[in-house]
Parts: sequence; structure tokens; C-alpha cells
Amino acid sequence: MLVANRGEIAVRIISTLKKLSINSVAVYSDDDADSMHCRVADEARPLGYGSLKDTYLNIQKIIDVALDAGADAIHPGYGFLSENADFAEACKANNLIFVGPDAEAMRLMGDKIRARQFAIDNDIPVVWGLVGSLEEIEAQAAALPYPVLIKASAGGGGKGMHIVEDASQLHSSLVQASREAERYFGNGQIFIEQYIRNPRHIEVQVLADHHGNVIHLYERECSVQRRYQKIIEESPSPTLTEERRLAICETAVDLCKKMNYNNAGTVEFIVDENQNFYFLEMNTRIQVEHPVTEQRTGIDIVEEQIRIARGKVMGYTQDSIVANGHAIECRIYAEDPENNFMPAPADITLYHEPKMRGVRIDSSIDRPTSISDSYDPMISKLICHGKTRESAIEITRNALKDYIVQTDKTNIPYLRSIIDNDDFINNKIDTSYCEKHQDELMMSMLNMRDDVKKEDVVALFLFYDFNKKYLENKAIDNVWEEVGYWRYNMNVDVEVLSQRTTDNRQQSSVFHVQIERITRKSLHCTINGQDYEVLLSQNGGKINKVIINGMTESIFVSETSDNNYCVHLKGLDFICRRTDELNDSRDYSYKEDKNNDLEYRSPMPGKVIKVNVKEGDDVKEGDVLCVVEAMKMENNIKAMTAAKVAKVFVGEGDKVDVKNILIELSL
Repeated sequence: MLVANRGEIAVRIISTLKKLSINSVAVYSDDDADSMHCRVADEARPLGYGSLKDTYLNIQKIIDVALDAGADAIHPGYGFLSENADFAEACKANNLIFVGPDAEAMRLMGDKIRARQFAIDNDIPVVWGLVGSLEEIEAQAAALPYPVLIKASAGGGGKGMHIVEDASQLHSSLVQASREAERYFGNGQIFIEQYIRNPRHIEVQVLADHHGNVIHLYERECSVQRRYQKIIEESPSPTLTEERRLAICETAVDLCKKMNYNNAGTVEFIVDENQNFYFLEMNTRIQVEHPVTEQRTGIDIVEEQIRIARGKVMGYTQDSIVANGHAIECRIYAEDPENNFMPAPADITLYHEPKMRGVRIDSSIDRPTSISDSYDPMISKLICHGKTRESAIEITRNALKDYIVQTDKTNIPYLRSIIDNDDFINNKIDTSYCEKHQDELMMSMLNMRDDVKKEDVVALFLFYDFNKKYLENKAIDNVWEEVGYWRYNMNVDVEVLSQRTTDNRQQSSVFHVQIERITRKSLHCTINGQDYEVLLSQNGGKINKVIINGMTESIFVSETSDNNYCVHLKGLDFICRRTDELNDSRDYSYKEDKNNDLEYRSPMPGKVIKVNVKEGDDVKEGDVLCVVEAMKMENNIKAMTAAKVAKVFVGEGDKVDVKNILIELSL
């Protein structure tokens, strides 16, 4: 089976194919050649270089690749071609099984005007609406039931949607929405609906086979949104009564039966404050948030999609579906919450997923990589499952604290601020929750850093700094390492750089530390007059458990590209560096294998575009040894001291990451 997608959903689909012993074929654009979905597939085929139109959206190219690879089926995932009726028809024309519904269902539900009319014709509740040309809509401007919502007929993802409060805003909003719809979807047709204030967004997961069987896998609440994009999803809905839950699920099933739907799909509803629900749209594909349902029901939805596509009867009946506990999904993005949530494509130099009971992570990251600006900046999905909503929230809270993504910016602190917010905890949410709580959530996110004692950060950093070789389980090669390093009475200075800015300036604090005793299992010190004791509780390589002044914490410290250290504590990153003289000449009982001034690495993954030296050359401090291109920028790798070139490990054109030694000098 060929998987016509990339990223985490491609990895997710391939995992089920492996379970079913079905050979998988991945496809990739040139910049995805080393992506995880290519490495986990049985085979990977190139789509070449170019835009999305030339690669992942190129129907003929994907069909040709599938045929050449000997595939008999294609799974489209979500996004890209997943709801493209022409693609489904092209698969059928080439005797390829399309793992999804038929083309007519896609066309019906992909056109929101047609879908709306179909719902009306089949007694499915919808909100009041008006369809027509811009002129026809404007002719009724005075009589419209404001506020109204303008929507793109072929739209999705919030594109082309505008809320209009009164008649004075109507014309400009209609023109803008139509223009956006044409740009995003190639179809400028729009319509309007009465806007329901403070609505809930509830969706129902459905499965339908070719034998007339249709079931639901219960509902998901997707009300926590930003710019019409879902951020946090959960199941069951904490809003619906059992009566309304049954009614909304049965309505979704009824809709599917009346349109002879098959495969997986999601029927979405708007729910008002009185729990009246109205058909919104149907997504004729697997959803981003499908793991929420899988965690509650234990059903592999991708597996059922494949079973249905093969023409088999579903493996479940409605009576056999049992949903247990509560599940919450958070979408992890490379974006900057402090800069209007702008995408923040950058290198991920370190990635660590939380390992705890009740946590599932769907991701396509298993090594240092780059988040491309060519695609959606989603890094992963964090799904947490507990017996109750309260326990699921607590698991989510702990998992977010232990989720480490070392890159420029992520939305993890923002997600934490939502999970900790009283209104979220008490289910006082609707689709405008993020907008209403914007200032509160941002302040909470920023205050997280202030709530962490920087002295704790300093103590943990020093414990790691003096013991990193042991803590990271590096090879022990002398007796002093075997017995463990120890030292009495040292004075050091540590600067902690804050990522919180005031007037775009970075804040920092310097801490004076008197180390009374340090071994590889303990640190006793005084920081600004306060005593600190760090005891190693569990040595786990990269992640270590320590007890600091009686409190157990996970210590995770990594080097940054500029030779500082990043301390990951309570879900936040703190940059630390030694500012005392010992920073360059530490009084260890053993010496490091190499002096950092003599080994040169790339500051980020990239490509070597120039090498200026060869083995045996003498270099001066400041000489450019080589040039690495990364993120469309050139990085000059300069000698930090006068020395002789001992070894050159790279050549022009080589791809490198932060672990690769480029050039080694000798004194």
C-alpha cells in the first residue's frame, strides 16, 4: 500500500500496515528524503523537487509511483489529496483501491452549500442560512439576523470565514471572503449562516462499510480553538448530557446512511448554550484528532479503514463499542505564542517524549531534524488517557512538563497555560475561549518562568556540568571516573538567561555559588546565601531523576549551538553558562578526552559549502575553518585558538548535524 502523505500521519498509517503485515510504500519530496516516514516504510519513492503542486498534490505522479511500486491501494491520510474526488477517481481508473469514501461522497460533503441542502432535505438540523451571489446576499442586508458568519463553499480550516456584526461590515467582508475562497480553494463561492454566540464544537466519529453497516465511535469536543483551528480535543464531551450525546451520535449515523457513505468520516456540529445541535460539515477522511477516539474505544480506525476499503464487513457492531475513560489531545506546534502564533520553522536539535502511563504521542520525529517552512508546523500530537476528565487533565499537565523539544519556539507553554486555566478545568469553554482568555493565557504562560526558582536551575545545571560524562553514561576509561569525581570548596558564577523579553531585550541573572562538596551522586552548595542539596535518585542517561532539597525533579540538560547549556525544568527551558574562570579550566580529577576549543561542530544541521583548511595547516585565532549553510544562512566556523589542523572530517557538499565533528585541531 502506498501512503500518499508525509509527517506524523504517514508514520501513523505505516505502523498499522506493519501490524497487518502489509508492505508500505512512502513517497517524499526531496527535502523530506531523510524524514521518519521514509525510514519506517518498507520502501520509499521520490516525488522530486518542487512545490506541493509538483509533489504531494501531483495526482498523476503519485498514481505513477504507486503503479511502478506494484501497490494495489493508496491511503491518503488527511490534508493534501485526502478529500480530492479527482484523486479517488484516478485511483479507481487505475485499479488502485482508494482507502476512503467514493468520489461522489467527497463532492457532496466538500461543497458546503450542497452538504447543507442535503442535510435540510433529510431533516438534519441546520442553522438559518442564505445562499446566493454577492449581489443577492447584499440585497437582503437589512433583514439578515446579525451576527452572521460568511463561509467558503469549498472551504475548511477556517479559511475564508468572517463574522459580520452588522450591515455596515457586510460588503467588505463578502468581498474579502470570496477573494480568500478563490485563493485558497479555487472556488470563490460563499454563503452565510446565522452566527451562534458562545457555541460548542462537537464532532462524531463514524465508520461505514459497503454492506450497509454504519456505526459511531462517540463524540469529541473540539471547542478550544484559535482562528478556527483546533488546539485541544477531548472525548467524551464534558458538555453534553447523555440524552443529547445519544441524539447527536444517532443523527451523524442517520446522515451517513442517507448518503450511502462508506469508510471513516467525521460529522461536525455546532451546539448552542441550550444543547441544540446543528449540522456544520462532514470531513470525508480520517481526522487529525482520531487518536482521542482510539484511546477511548481501543479501535484502530486506520485498520478499519483498510478492512472497509477491501470490501469486508466492519469488525464491530454498534453494540460492541465500549468507550472507557477520558482522553485529551494537544497539538504541539513550532510556533511563537508571543509573536501572534507565527510559525517558527527551525532546527530541532533535541527531542524527548514523555514516558508515562496513559500517554500516547503521534509524531514523525526520532532524531535531530528541521521543521520546514513548506508545510504545516505541527510537531506532534500528545494524547493522554485517564479514568476521568480530572485524571486526564493531570496526566496531560505532567506530560507537557516532561515534553522536551529544543528548538526556537513551540506552543507547549501555551498549552500548559490552557490546561492549568480554571475555566478550562471547570469546562467553561466555547469556540471563542482562546480569544476571550488571550491576555490571561499569555500572562500565565509568561509567569511560568517567574514561578520557577532560578536557584533550582543553577543547582541542577552545576550538578550536571561537573558530572555530565557519568550522567550521560559515556565510556569510563580511567580510575578517577570509576570512583567518581569529588571536590570541596569551589566558588563559581552561573548566568541564567531568560527567554522572556521586556522591550525585546533578554534578561539575565548571575548567581554566585559556593560549592561545599560535589560527587557524581550529590551536590552540596550555597547559592546567594541559601543551602542546596542535590541527590541523584535515578541515572537514566539523558534524563535523570534527582532530589533537590527534598523534591524529586527530572534533570535534562543539553548543550546549545553556542556552547551554552539548556536546562529543561518543569516544561520550560533555561539557558545557563559559567562565567567564572573555571569555565575554561575545570579542576576535575580527570580530564575530558578533548578540549572543546579543538573540536569544531556545526551549530545546526546543514551542508558544508566550503572547507578552507587541510590537515597539517597552521591556523590563527579567528581563521574561518569551513562554512556550513543552514536555514538559508551561512555559518562561519572559526578557530578559537592558534593551532595546527589535525584532522578534516568533512568535504564540500557533505550534510552534517550538530553531533558531527567537522575539523579537529591540535596544539
